[in-house]
Amino acid sequence: MVPAPDLDADLSAEREHLDTSRAALRRMRERAEALFATGDQVAGDRYAAEQLGRHLARRVAELADDPRTPLFFGRLDFGDADAEHRGRRYHVGRRHVTDQQGEPLVLDWRAPVSRSFYRASARDPQGLAVRRRFGFRDGLLTSFEDEHLDRGEELGTTSRILTAEIERPRVGPMRDIVATIQPEQDELVRADLADSICVQGAPGTGKTAVGLHRAAYLLYSHRERLRRSKVLVVGPNRAFLAYIVAVLPALGEVEVAQATVEDLVDRVAVRAVDPPAAAMIKHDGRMAEVLRRAVDAYVGEPAEAIVVSDGSFRWRIGLEPLHRLVQETRAEQLPYAVGRERVRARVVSLLQRQAEARRAESPSDAWLRRMGRSTPVTAFLDAVWPALTPESLVHALYTDPARLATAADGLLSAAEQALLTGPNTAGPNPTGVAGKSAKSGTKLGRTPKATRWTAADALLIDEAAGLLERPTGYGHVVVDEAQDLSPMQCRVIARRSEHGSLTLLGDLAQATAPWAAADWREILRHLGKPDAPVVPLTVGFRVPAAVLAFANRLLPALSVDVPPAESLRRDGALVVRTVTDLAAATVAEVRAALAHEGSIGVIAADDAVVDLRAALAAAGVPSATADDPQPATPVTVMPATLVKGLEYDHVIVVEPAAVVAAEPRGLHRLYVVLTRAVSRLSVLHAEPLPAPLG
Repeated sequence: MVPAPDLDADLSAEREHLDTSRAALRRMRERAEALFATGDQVAGDRYAAEQLGRHLARRVAELADDPRTPLFFGRLDFGDADAEHRGRRYHVGRRHVTDQQGEPLVLDWRAPVSRSFYRASARDPQGLAVRRRFGFRDGLLTSFEDEHLDRGEELGTTSRILTAEIERPRVGPMRDIVATIQPEQDELVRADLADSICVQGAPGTGKTAVGLHRAAYLLYSHRERLRRSKVLVVGPNRAFLAYIVAVLPALGEVEVAQATVEDLVDRVAVRAVDPPAAAMIKHDGRMAEVLRRAVDAYVGEPAEAIVVSDGSFRWRIGLEPLHRLVQETRAEQLPYAVGRERVRARVVSLLQRQAEARRAESPSDAWLRRMGRSTPVTAFLDAVWPALTPESLVHALYTDPARLATAADGLLSAAEQALLTGPNTAGPNPTGVAGKSAKSGTKLGRTPKATRWTAADALLIDEAAGLLERPTGYGHVVVDEAQDLSPMQCRVIARRSEHGSLTLLGDLAQATAPWAAADWREILRHLGKPDAPVVPLTVGFRVPAAVLAFANRLLPALSVDVPPAESLRRDGALVVRTVTDLAAATVAEVRAALAHEGSIGVIAADDAVVDLRAALAAAGVPSATADDPQPATPVTVMPATLVKGLEYDHVIVVEPAAVVAAEPRGLHRLYVVLTRAVSRLSVLHAEPLPAPLG
């Protein structure tokens, strides 16, 4: 007969192990800090000291401990069926912790043996006898829960601790989901570095967390390689990046770059705004070929021989060899600036051969440099391969209709070309929209530096830079909310991941940009990863079923082929209320929500946000905005256009009809807004609800 377990003694032992592990982590950090303080004394030279200092500073940051976050969340007890780990016991946590003898007290969740915590089941125990989950509150270990997999016991999503962790109120930035990763999510997280994958994730399925945890897993598995080539996370806006900023550091990864597409293309200041028609053309993938043709058109043919004087000698290169070296360089399809220098080097090489034949010795390096800078060689280069900058290339297209017409022949219509040539160029109005300028929002100056560029111009300038120079790439790029990427934005990312892999995350049903694609294959093609698999995530763990069912009413009207989300959560609340005074009703709803734990998001059409904040302030209810990095209040008032990717425990949607009416893809925007709630959703409206919700 198996004796009854002593649960109190077990809990006490686990708490003792937690205390021991925290003390060990503190010793590891103190040792790293001591090494950092004396590192400059042991390094051999200044460069070595700098490199060592960076490594030790990173190590100190990686070993930071937050007492509110448990060091471990699970335990693996292996039985006799596993030859390698027979009888062993491992605690699984966010990072590796060892005792003074180097024995593991906590295993990193990314270690190979930890895979069993996420993948083992009663059907496939993977050598486990018992899987234990721990419950915590404010860093204190409060409970545990065992699954005896060797006896066929498996709790799955009915686990009380797992459910409590998933449904824990959201306050502040996004947290990691390392304790709650599900088997289908774990497969994506542990995908090989060489694999690019696209995750079509319905609301609440954890696609953002999957992407961030994959980045952490890859950094663990390929640390040296990715430390050199880096990992980049691309988000839709700064509010979203602020929301996810704490996830990777909590997992011990402190050197991941985070940026928006706008951050990546910041060669020029954005000081103007395009009208919609001009922005659509500039975001169109055809512009890549227009720019390529424009660059190619600058390469000319030699018109005369080169004669270079060198003291008492005159060296001559005839037209035929000059023609040949230009054609050879053009055929190599190098970046334009690299090609220019290749032509210079080949001209100097021809001069060098003549000098060697005459003098029977090789010229010095100084002589070679002088020949490359000589007036005849420079004049030849400027004639056949003139120097270009990305800004000057785009500026020339905008200011020279003939040059643009040549580059855009067969690609852009005359009306579309007219959209690019600036507000002062006469032409038809192809939009046909009264009161809207048909011209580009770019304010053209006499020079590129004097021009007031738009955000879409910055994309074209970045495309031009990629044609002229070799861009710096990343070993892995995670792109979230990717459904809104335009073809030209995709190319910005593709240039930075040409020799690396991608994790693409998004939901076509949440696509709100005017250029949004209806199929992931189109986006993947522009990203340079056309064969990447598209993996759907449809089971939601965050958004309650009642909320998802309400939002799913919109799907038939969105014209996208995506499976509807299903939620495992049967808790939560949905209230749809017709009101006469939206401001007063919002204040009352916020006051009621404040009685519950968690964050509160008030979401409305962009032009209603100021008035709603004023109404809350007048009622004595403080509120924050998307620009507040550490809000002092749980209430945030957000414009509908900025909530993509964010979550709140209680969401109050104010006037859905106004959200829909504010933009052409307003129903898609409303779908995003309605799926931000992870506990309760209140919908307040004075106007009739949009038809699909009726």
